[in-house]
Amino acid sequence: MKLKIIAPIAAACLAAVPGAVAQADNTNFISRPLSLLDCLNIALRHNASILEAQRDLKASQGIVIQTRAVALPQLSVNGQYKDTERTAIESFGPPASSGGPAFSISPPVQNWNGDVQLVQAIYSGGRLAAAWQAAGVTRKQAAAQYDTAVAGALLDTRLAYYDVLLANQQITVQEASVTLLQKELEDQQNRYQAGTVPHFNVLRAEVALANEQPALIQARNNFRIAKNNLANLLGYNLPRDIWEDVPLNLSGSLDDRPCPVNLPDAIRQALAHRTELTALRETERLRQLNVVNARSGYKPDVSVFAGYGWKNSQFVDPGDLAYTLHGWNAGAQVSWDIFDGWLTRGKVVQAQALYKKSQISLADEARQIELQVRTAYSQFVEAGEVLDSQKKVQEEAEEALREAEARATAGTGTQLDVLDAQTSLTQARTTQIQALHDYDTARARLERAMGEDMIRAGAK
Repeated sequence: MKLKIIAPIAAACLAAVPGAVAQADNTNFISRPLSLLDCLNIALRHNASILEAQRDLKASQGIVIQTRAVALPQLSVNGQYKDTERTAIESFGPPASSGGPAFSISPPVQNWNGDVQLVQAIYSGGRLAAAWQAAGVTRKQAAAQYDTAVAGALLDTRLAYYDVLLANQQITVQEASVTLLQKELEDQQNRYQAGTVPHFNVLRAEVALANEQPALIQARNNFRIAKNNLANLLGYNLPRDIWEDVPLNLSGSLDDRPCPVNLPDAIRQALAHRTELTALRETERLRQLNVVNARSGYKPDVSVFAGYGWKNSQFVDPGDLAYTLHGWNAGAQVSWDIFDGWLTRGKVVQAQALYKKSQISLADEARQIELQVRTAYSQFVEAGEVLDSQKKVQEEAEEALREAEARATAGTGTQLDVLDAQTSLTQARTTQIQALHDYDTARARLERAMGEDMIRAGAK
C-alpha cells in the first residue's frame, strides 16, 4: 500500500525540518482554507498519535540492534593498576638466620596489566541464527504497527473533517429555518395589524420562532466543538484567548461520490493489506523464533577468542614498571549446562504456549477484520440507500411550502399548513445533509476496513 511508503517518508521529512519551520507550519496552516488532503498531510506531521508512533518506531530500531548483538563479535579492552603495601606481600627464600646466602624473591608492590580481547560465538544451539532473523522480523513488526497507528489517526482526522462540514451545514439549515419563521412572524403581524387574522396567529408564529432558536444555538455549539476536535487532531494548540470563533476554515464539502465495492473482493483486500494482520504475522514469527531460542539451552555454547595482552614483569627488576611482557593469545571455549534444574524446560514450555497464543490471536484478528469489513459494507449500503431516498425530498418540501404559502395568501389555506410545511422543509434539509455526512463517514470507514491508503482515498 502507498501508506507504507508515504507515512515513513513524511516522518523522515519532518525529522529533517528545523524545529522553527515545523513550529511555524503548526501555527500558520489555519490562515488558509484547508481541503481534506491538506488536513491529512498536516496530521501526518503534527498529530500526537502519529508522533508517538514515530517514537515507538525509533525505539524499535534500538531493539533490533540489541537483538542482533548476540550474533556479532564482542571486542573488549581491559586494564588494571594495583599498588600494594610491602608488608602485605609474601617473599620466597631462606631467612637470613639460617646461615645460608641471604636472598629472597618478592613480587613487586606495583602491578599493571592490560589486554584487548575479541570474542565471537560460533555455535549456540540455534540462538545466533534466531537472533539475526528476529531482528529483521522485529523491524517489519514495528513498521506494520506504525502504519496501523497512522491509518487510525488519519481516519479520525477524516471523520472529524466531515463532522465540521456537517456542523457548518446544520447552521445554514437552522439559520434558513429561523429566517423563514421570522418572515412568517412579520407576515402575520402585518396581517394582524390589517385586521385579516386574529392575534392567535401572531402568537403561534412567535412560539414557532422561539422553538427553533435552540436548534440554531445547538448547531453553532456543535460547530465550535467539531472545529476544536479537528484542530486537536491536527496538533494545533489553540490560543487561550480564543473562546468562540475557532480560526479553522475548510474548503471541502460533503459529497456523494460513488464507491463501487464487491464484498468478497473487499474482504480479500483487507486480509491482504491490513497492517494489523501484518504485525500479528510478524509476532507469530517472533514467537516461533523464541521457541528456537529457548531450546538452545539444551545445547552447548561454543566461542572463539583472540587477543593481545601487556603486563609488567613480576621477577625481572620488579621495581621497573616499564619492563613489559606482551604477546598474542587465542583459543576456543565450550560451555554446556548438562542439568540446569529444568530451567530450559520451563522456558521451552512458556515459548511454545506463547507461540500457540500468537496463532490464535492472528486467526481471531482475521475474523475480526472480516467482521469489520462486512459491518462497514452494510453501513455503507444503508447510507447510500438513505441518501438516494432523500435526493428529491428537499425539492418536494420546498414546493410544498410554496403551495402552502400560496393557499394561505389566497385564503384557502391556514397558517398551520405554512408552519407544518416550513418544519417539513427544515427536516428535509437536515436529513439530507445528515445523509451526506453518514455516507461520507461510512465510505471512509469502509476504505479503512479494506486497508485502503487513507491519503489516496482522501485525495479522491
